[in-house]
Amino acid sequence: MTIAERTREQFRARPTAPSPQTAPPRPEAPLQTEYRPRHPLDLRRTVMFQRRGANDPTMTMSGAVIWRASRTPAGVATLALTDAGSGVIRAAAWGPGREWAIAHVPDLCGARDDPHGFAAERHPLVAEASRRMPGLRLSRTDGVFDALACAIFEQKVTGMQAFAAWRRIVSGFGETAPGPTPRAMAAPPDIDGWRDIPSWAWHRAGLEPPQSKTVVRAARRGRSIVRAVEAAADGEAVDRVLVSQPGIGPWTSAETRIRALGDPDAVSVGDFHLAHEVGYALAGARTDDDGMLALLEPWNGQRQRVIRLLAASGVREPRRGPRLHPEDHRSR
Repeated sequence: MTIAERTREQFRARPTAPSPQTAPPRPEAPLQTEYRPRHPLDLRRTVMFQRRGANDPTMTMSGAVIWRASRTPAGVATLALTDAGSGVIRAAAWGPGREWAIAHVPDLCGARDDPHGFAAERHPLVAEASRRMPGLRLSRTDGVFDALACAIFEQKVTGMQAFAAWRRIVSGFGETAPGPTPRAMAAPPDIDGWRDIPSWAWHRAGLEPPQSKTVVRAARRGRSIVRAVEAAADGEAVDRVLVSQPGIGPWTSAETRIRALGDPDAVSVGDFHLAHEVGYALAGARTDDDGMLALLEPWNGQRQRVIRLLAASGVREPRRGPRLHPEDHRSR
């Protein structure tokens, strides 16, 4: 039975009361560890960057705890991270992928992020942001296909539309997150699951055909894409792998590199807002992609780090136009 068929059965099924003779299952004991980073770490700024909208079913923050549901090579896992103070990050994980999730806590917290040679002093705003936020690290998930699918969702639409479609598809066709999550959470579908999502579900989720078809096409080659990306020597090699796929361009490749690989130099050329924001922050006026790349050239090799610091600085170009209210075509 495909994921789509199972989902339709779930929609049709009526909940039944548990038998009084059946004892409730014992909760799974989590795998736990403590991570002590060798660098300053702002856990929230670093890890919550991976969240896709306030209602992302794969990620949330409840109190001081960051919860993340993910698909690992060993299966689904739920990870809970807490900053315990004194340089200690406590981690707990549930599910068949819990060992993988625990082993990758340092990567998620930016342990492989190397700021060596980063010259923040080349611009006063970058220098001030770097001084105020020494714990901002570049996180990586190592979930190449999940990051790629999510980036495709965000092609040529507003963030609000993309996040809503992501929530509907992952909640409907992903896998329920194990463990005592603070709300209903789910991990994304596996590669076969992305391929098997029916066309009506994409439409009802609000994702346009160009994006949904690109996700499905990529899923058909998903495992070979992941292997090629993981074997790539650098960001340019990753770009060559990804942009060779139909419907995937430099923007989608850069977004995948940023989230899955923590690439410190990836720049999302073609973004609707990014060039304007970088231009305003560094030069006091909006610019285009070429102008943005010229402004970022002094930090070649660390351009994504500059972009993250600028975004965290709070400096924004004043909004002059009305907010866009996209149409909802799902009922048509």
